[in-house]
Amino acid sequence: MTAPQGVRAGRAHDLDRAHVFHSWSAQAALDPMTIVTGHGCEVVDEEGRSYLDFSSQLVNLNIGHQHPRVVAAIREQAELLATVAPVYANLARGEAAERILSHAPEGFTKVFFTNGGADANENAIRMARLHTGREKVISFYRSYHGNTGAAIVATGDWRRVPNEYARGHVHVFGPFLYRSEFWATTEAQECERALRHLERVIQAEGPSSVAAILIETVVGTGGILVPPPGYLAGVRAIADRYGVVLILDEVMAGFGRTGSWFALDQHDVVPHLITFAKGVNSGYVPAGGVIISAEIAETFDDRVFPGGLTYSGHPLAMASIVAALDAMAEEGVVDNAARIGADVLGPGLRALAGRHPLVGEVRGTGVFWALDLVLDRATREPVPATEVVAMRAALAARGLLTFVAENRIHVVPPCVVTDAEVARALEIYDEVLAEAEERLLE
Repeated sequence: MTAPQGVRAGRAHDLDRAHVFHSWSAQAALDPMTIVTGHGCEVVDEEGRSYLDFSSQLVNLNIGHQHPRVVAAIREQAELLATVAPVYANLARGEAAERILSHAPEGFTKVFFTNGGADANENAIRMARLHTGREKVISFYRSYHGNTGAAIVATGDWRRVPNEYARGHVHVFGPFLYRSEFWATTEAQECERALRHLERVIQAEGPSSVAAILIETVVGTGGILVPPPGYLAGVRAIADRYGVVLILDEVMAGFGRTGSWFALDQHDVVPHLITFAKGVNSGYVPAGGVIISAEIAETFDDRVFPGGLTYSGHPLAMASIVAALDAMAEEGVVDNAARIGADVLGPGLRALAGRHPLVGEVRGTGVFWALDLVLDRATREPVPATEVVAMRAALAARGLLTFVAENRIHVVPPCVVTDAEVARALEIYDEVLAEAEERLLE
């Protein structure tokens, strides 16, 4: 694959540095790579060099780059009707909602469309508060829910601290056996103690004040944390006990990422609300939403829902959803993610851990994995984030784009990744881990 002709070298970079303000960054030192095109699991820079994209950009490119059916659907919809207000019915919007609901658990009847995951969580919180007449929202310290008012305060990591302008948010520790907050030594202990902790916080906050529990089905940016067996079912039981709405955030985990249509399919749980974005159309056009159970939807049958977005259910986004989900179903994309995780990627990453003491733990499912990097396996001291960023640069220099967070490398290729592409990536991880160990482990 080569870069398109007529692209002037350096122009994109020059314009970016002159005029583009980047998220989550100090601006002066930025030196972004220029990506010109892509196909499947690869992207191409302006010099024509190809890279394996094992970041899926922002863990959203489930169907891969430039899938022809999705591109064609956007083009065809643009020629028919490029935009329409949410107040009108539109076939693309109705079909997108129908496709999404066909993969949701029984009992979900409506979809509220948003522009992305943050405003999906924002509106799910609003629905829960209006449905219950309560205010507080409980979420995990290890979590990310988006960069808008309530969503960023629901987020548990450092990014919420300079942005805490919304009210009524409470945080708890979720289960994470490798770095347990509960002195647990088994998954069963971790599950039991994390559930007890959650229930005690609800009791201490006053159950009549708690509107919702908002958690990622599988924690994404916070570490690829797959909940232990029984945890999510236990959360739903606690929610029911106190009349609390359970919102599962599937923005990153949904639509094939975990090897199933929704991550919740792998756990014995049905929430009241499901939020989604990213993988629903692989980010070809911004889109997200809230999948609403009949119980919550009926709250607004005769009561105005005080929320809306100009681009809710935008027809270009809706056409891309229909095409992406149809292509994923017909081409076995979700099944491929499950097989790759179970038979190729998971075993390959565990083999890396067996060779490299820098890897403290490998965890994940489907095409959703993390390498938890440590300086000492006994103490589990994390590798400094600056060193992980240096490893990311070394991986990119070898042709592999990755997603890193704190002391972790997240291994998150598109769901269409092949065995050969995984093998190629594993070789690069192997080289860079060995190089880092020479520097960090004496």
